[in-house]
Amino acid sequence: MPSQHHEIHRSHRIGWLRAAVLGANDGIVSTASLIVGFAAAQATHHDILLAGSAGLVAGAMSMAAGEYVSVSSQADTEQADLSRERRELAENIHHEKKELANIYVLRGLDASLAEQVAEQLMDHDALGAHARDELGISETVTARPIQAALTSAATFAVGAILPLLVVLFVPVSELMLSVTLASLLFLAFLGIVAAYAGGSGLFKSAFRVTFWGALAMGLTAAVGSVFGTIV
Repeated sequence: MPSQHHEIHRSHRIGWLRAAVLGANDGIVSTASLIVGFAAAQATHHDILLAGSAGLVAGAMSMAAGEYVSVSSQADTEQADLSRERRELAENIHHEKKELANIYVLRGLDASLAEQVAEQLMDHDALGAHARDELGISETVTARPIQAALTSAATFAVGAILPLLVVLFVPVSELMLSVTLASLLFLAFLGIVAAYAGGSGLFKSAFRVTFWGALAMGLTAAVGSVFGTIV
């Protein structure tokens, strides 16, 4: 008996992977930029550590609130679409069956087979068939506000802790270079992990996150240097 082939797909990871990568990336970049900016402004070691810690707490809460509101809005839209589709199925199921069959025709099935597929799928789960094939709503990509909020907050905090650890163990005179290099290393590692989890190119992902992180820290350092000189 031939062995059964199991294909490995990663699309089920889209929801949590997006929130996790976004949160950790923002945690590293924003906290490291804040630290570098304060260091460029000749702030004391205590002030830099205080600013970084405040940035961690504020950023994690901001990420959680932003993700929750954003994904909740998406979930509300999905539920409104599903309610409308449920009502249309109750009022005119024959029209909905033709509508679903037309979708399958446009995807390459001949008309008679499309009608059979639409009929069988609707007999099994009419709302589920229309949600997936007409509205593009499926279990894989459906909005989960609480999951997105908690994931973003937790990963932001983890990302923010990394440059803060450098502050604890490096003298203030070496902070700019140390935090910058360490943060770029953290970002590269994050890009590689995200690419591996998502099945994409490792180098491309690592370069993307390190480039924008370096740009953010460079601009913040420039602003801190200018204001540190003026004030």
